[in-house]
Amino acid sequence: MSTKDFIEKDYYKVLGVPKDATEAEIKKAYRKLAREFHPDANTGNAKAEERFKEISEANDILGDPKKRKEYDEARALFGNGGFRPGPGAGGGSFNFDLGDLFGGAQGGGGGQAGGFGGGLGDVFGGLFNRGGTGPGTRTQPRRGQDIDTEVTLTFTEAIEGATVPLRMSSQSPCRACSGTGDKNGTPRVCPTCVGTGQVARGTGGGFSLTDPCPDCKGRGLIAEHPCMECKGSGRAKSSRTMQVRIPAGVTDGQRIRLRGKGAPGERGGPAGDLYVLVHVDAHPVFGRKDDNLTVTVPVTFTEAALGGEIRVPTLGGPSLTLKLPPGTPNGRTMRARGKGAVRKDGTRGDLLVTVEVSVPKDLSGKARDALEAYREATADEDPRAELFEAAKGA
Repeated sequence: MSTKDFIEKDYYKVLGVPKDATEAEIKKAYRKLAREFHPDANTGNAKAEERFKEISEANDILGDPKKRKEYDEARALFGNGGFRPGPGAGGGSFNFDLGDLFGGAQGGGGGQAGGFGGGLGDVFGGLFNRGGTGPGTRTQPRRGQDIDTEVTLTFTEAIEGATVPLRMSSQSPCRACSGTGDKNGTPRVCPTCVGTGQVARGTGGGFSLTDPCPDCKGRGLIAEHPCMECKGSGRAKSSRTMQVRIPAGVTDGQRIRLRGKGAPGERGGPAGDLYVLVHVDAHPVFGRKDDNLTVTVPVTFTEAALGGEIRVPTLGGPSLTLKLPPGTPNGRTMRARGKGAVRKDGTRGDLLVTVEVSVPKDLSGKARDALEAYREATADEDPRAELFEAAKGA
């Protein structure tokens, strides 16, 4: 692949992500496409194999923050028609006219361009693994692994937030060998990758991609006397308990990402992330609908018919009083604002109060006489009359 072809190739388009995509979005897009076009799943399909190579190239560049930065800068400088054929450039070659690209070049064509903070080797070194200070010139820090765990909260903890202890298992530097992989603590530099942890894989046209070294597994070091605990890997399984703050307002089944709370990195690399799957226990009184809490409150027939004030419980707070209008039907829902779940912006949803008319099973003699008198007083009223009229006209 020529330099021109490389810069003009839109890796964002290859992965189907926007130019401002996050690392997680790029990783997700790559995994999805890699599964779809992997040669093992497309035996004998040359087009799928070519597509898989293209996807892998795009991920190698965009998945590495340093390479992605260099790629974006290179496209900004030379992309979108910024190339010009040099004198005598034929169909098989392609040259830059630096005079048009950079003003005030020093020392003719071989000097650095004025106003440009480095030579072209600095721009393309990391991408082509030649010259400059790209990833292929030294052992790179390695990011720690992401960790997945689960936690079960009470209904109240999910609404208000809680700090909970989480016991996690992950790979961390082996204590027996201090992470060197060698029981004597003196590993040697890997001769295959010369300590870089990476090997170049040519793709043609002078362009190459890097893969983890197969001999040292990307560590850049090989243990002459492998540690018995970690078998020379320098990493061992460890368990730890961490106090983790779960934010207020989480829902059952929600997956929370806590940056930098995963496994520690290697060689000064950043820690991975912690992903927590939240389970929420049911509450005997309250329910939840989005950011609102729900509660069903029983009322007497006389309260529903005549109206009045009723007491309503709240979650973790004092009860409140709601005014019940006369003639309130069974199943009517009233709203108590600001008594619901915590939203992302810190405000609260509402408490939705549903009225349920309670019918007594046992009546005292006085209560029965009162209801008999009420029935006689309303004997001429038939609440089902409109129902039958509507049924006839249908």
